Amino acid sequence: MRNLTHFIGGQHIEGASGRFLDVFNPMTGEVQARSPLASSDEVRKAIASAASAFPAWAAENPQKRARVMFRFKQLVEENMDTLAALLSREHGKVIADSKGDIQRGLEVIEFACGIPHLTKGEFTEGAGPGIDMYSMRQPLGVCAGITPFNFPAMIPMWMFGIAIACGNTFVCKPSEKDPSVPLRLAELMKQAGLPDGVLNMVIGDKEAVDTLLTDPRVQAVSFVGATATAQYIYATAAANGKRVQAMGGAKNHMIVMPDADMDQVCDALMGAAYGSAGERCMAISVAVPVGKRTGDALIEALRPRVEALKIGLSTDPEADYGPVVTAEHLAKIRNYIDVGVSEGAKLLVDGRGFRLQGYENGFYIGGSLFDQVTPAMRIYREEIFGPVLCVARADDFEAALRLPSEHQYGNGVSIFTRDGDAAREFASRVQVGMVGVNVPIPVPLAYHSFGGWKSSAFGDTNQHGTEGVKFYTKIKTVTARWPAIGVRSGADFTIPTMK
Repeated sequence: MRNLTHFIGGQHIEGASGRFLDVFNPMTGEVQARSPLASSDEVRKAIASAASAFPAWAAENPQKRARVMFRFKQLVEENMDTLAALLSREHGKVIADSKGDIQRGLEVIEFACGIPHLTKGEFTEGAGPGIDMYSMRQPLGVCAGITPFNFPAMIPMWMFGIAIACGNTFVCKPSEKDPSVPLRLAELMKQAGLPDGVLNMVIGDKEAVDTLLTDPRVQAVSFVGATATAQYIYATAAANGKRVQAMGGAKNHMIVMPDADMDQVCDALMGAAYGSAGERCMAISVAVPVGKRTGDALIEALRPRVEALKIGLSTDPEADYGPVVTAEHLAKIRNYIDVGVSEGAKLLVDGRGFRLQGYENGFYIGGSLFDQVTPAMRIYREEIFGPVLCVARADDFEAALRLPSEHQYGNGVSIFTRDGDAAREFASRVQVGMVGVNVPIPVPLAYHSFGGWKSSAFGDTNQHGTEGVKFYTKIKTVTARWPAIGVRSGADFTIPTMK
């Protein structure tokens, strides 16, 4: 069995707290490694390492920082197969999905390679008599990221890529459930030429998180995970004077208009609802057909496809999805299906009894499909984070629009229609942060930004894109005058104005 380590100051450091958490192979249910759970002292050592490295790294020119990102991107691409296999062994998602996880993270690294342009300030010549005015974007200092289990490659790269390119140093606390890929990414950053201490990885639980949230040397905290935790992180870090972006949970709807192509709708729903076993914050978990005929047609087309889902090993190229991450998460999903049945939703496809032959101890669950789901039900209100799709029917467009707009979460939504006017109206009025039109999972590309509304996000700045650059930098504005020698204008006791 492997004993994992922290990565502090460019070195692998054995856990010293005496506390560990088992890392499972979701395909077999067997323990494959142990994660150390960092003490506050260990986290403070990582912060100290980042603080020590900050002055020199911040002083590096942006071209050099960009070159490290270019080299890191190349190294990740060269190691794609081994990274994807490692990710699948700890998370459970199929190899193709693991490669997608890594690739979407690399897209942010590609964006960060343009940091010399992205951090340019502004300049005004002759703002006043002999006066020039200019602004500079400067790094904050030590930044921290707290990342979830479901995207162990993408989300760390979302955070540390832009933060480090902007001249900050970084302490990342990856999920203790599947930390091997983030640790390997830290090694590759060092191999790419990143100085020791600029990127640190500490594996831990709430003790580690609370240390990052309260240590005065940490200037900014980024988080992706459950809403309750996001609220806690936002409140605690902000109370300690830090910038915070905390992304929470979701309940993403897909509106199916009567004119939509039902084959395209079903293709989209199958991937968006059941891909990666539903363990995505942008998964579609509620389908909203408009009108009885549309709803009946959707169920008729969807039900046999859900029944035919192929669940298998993460290494099986024919599998639609693999196991979920832990036995505890499996039990949570099954419990939500129980709740849905008890609430009166119509369970058309029941995945609770699925077992993979020869791998009965693995964390597998079949796809489930509910019809006649109402907004009062827990399976509608709460995030299940599993391969469970709820169909909540709407009588008309306005009723369909209200469902995502009035839900507590506002991460993503999509509408499938051939009517441009309906799509435009929906995109303008819906109270959700990311909208797809005939696109089921509207995750923006790296040069735009990712962020939901309402209980899906806390803080005023989104992830990556130019929003990410703003989050990880502060603006300094300089007003300069170089008067001619011997020329005096006298004292002025009024507020300065530019006449």
